[in-house]
Amino acid sequence: MGSGTAMVFATSSQLWGNTHTVLASKLSTFDKTAPSTEAFWETVRSQFRFAKGLTYFNNGSLGACPTPIREATNTFRAVLDDFPSKYMWGGWDDEKEVVREKVASLFSVSPEEIALIHNTTEGMNLIARSMNLNKGDEILLADHEHASAVAPWTVWQASKGIQLIRPTLPILPKSVEEIVAIYRKAITPRTKVLSICHLVNTNGMLLPIKALSKMAQEEGILVAVDGAQAAGMFHTDLRDIGCDFYTVSAHKWLFSPKGVGIFYAKKASQSKLKPLMVARGYEDSSIRRLENYNTRNLPEVLALGAALDYRETIGAQKIHDRTFALKHYFRDKVGTNPKLVLKTPELDTLSAGIQVVEVVGKEVVDVKNRLFNEYGIDCRPMTKFGLNAVRLSFAIFITKKQIDDLVHALETIANS
Repeated sequence: MGSGTAMVFATSSQLWGNTHTVLASKLSTFDKTAPSTEAFWETVRSQFRFAKGLTYFNNGSLGACPTPIREATNTFRAVLDDFPSKYMWGGWDDEKEVVREKVASLFSVSPEEIALIHNTTEGMNLIARSMNLNKGDEILLADHEHASAVAPWTVWQASKGIQLIRPTLPILPKSVEEIVAIYRKAITPRTKVLSICHLVNTNGMLLPIKALSKMAQEEGILVAVDGAQAAGMFHTDLRDIGCDFYTVSAHKWLFSPKGVGIFYAKKASQSKLKPLMVARGYEDSSIRRLENYNTRNLPEVLALGAALDYRETIGAQKIHDRTFALKHYFRDKVGTNPKLVLKTPELDTLSAGIQVVEVVGKEVVDVKNRLFNEYGIDCRPMTKFGLNAVRLSFAIFITKKQIDDLVHALETIANS
């Protein structure tokens, strides 16, 4: 077997150790202690390869893998196919635990509170199906919740006579307390679970999870958070936030391969959960019982670890700061134009890297189509809640020059 054996039995550090080497060498030319420059972010942008002529403002729907993570994923796939049975069943157990530790570090929690699942939808199903509720109990979830968060409660609980309470959130709240007051008013002695988005996908509104968790748990209410649009966009310290459960699709703002998810369950709340799928080893009492699929796509799981290495190479604080810098740059550009109306809350406590804007007098689907057909700009049209606005995602591969071009396109459409 000779040289083939050396490849098959490569260690985890050999497999993903070089995934961020090229980017790290390029970024090393910048002063790591200084605020990041536009040249710094141009370097990051060069690592993301899109179709020719495409400018991608639709990260809120689906993120892209940067080139090093594509390469890492393909390497893991090749190793698995070189020796399938070894790496599917046991050969990568240590590597999976390294990924778990990296995820735990990202969210400031214990590895024993992290399960590596498939996506946010799976996590919401896991929570909703597990709850042992009685007829007349209430689940509180606002009108802006994603369909994949509402459907699990509808199927697994509403069919048993559990009530789904749907308070209405304002499109443009002026303060955190305005939102907290809506939830406070909706809570009753029958409320058992608060199911809530961290950042809503409709208009990019950021919800005050920490304040709501504190309020709910003082009443003995469990807090389950859909973190699909938040994780990776900005700092998320789950220990500080205090929720019971938090579920994530890593293919958005963490730029991992598709079909990899993260599930957090506070240690004290794990006993309330039942796995969606059981296989040999179901007696495991640890959080790993929630990810016991027997056969799964492990290269993507390991590539999540590489994606987190990539993130650290850029710098978590730089990513956080860049998110808000792009938000403010865009809002400053369109804020004085009466034909472009922002429909995302202004305060940094109420919004981040997703902003929506209406082109007054234009149907949003027409605006979306013109942006793509005439300018190569991909974004998401939002029609619910009377938004009639395009949703724009400001991920780390977006530059200020691209925002300038976007604003020019919007202004041209508005004036036509």
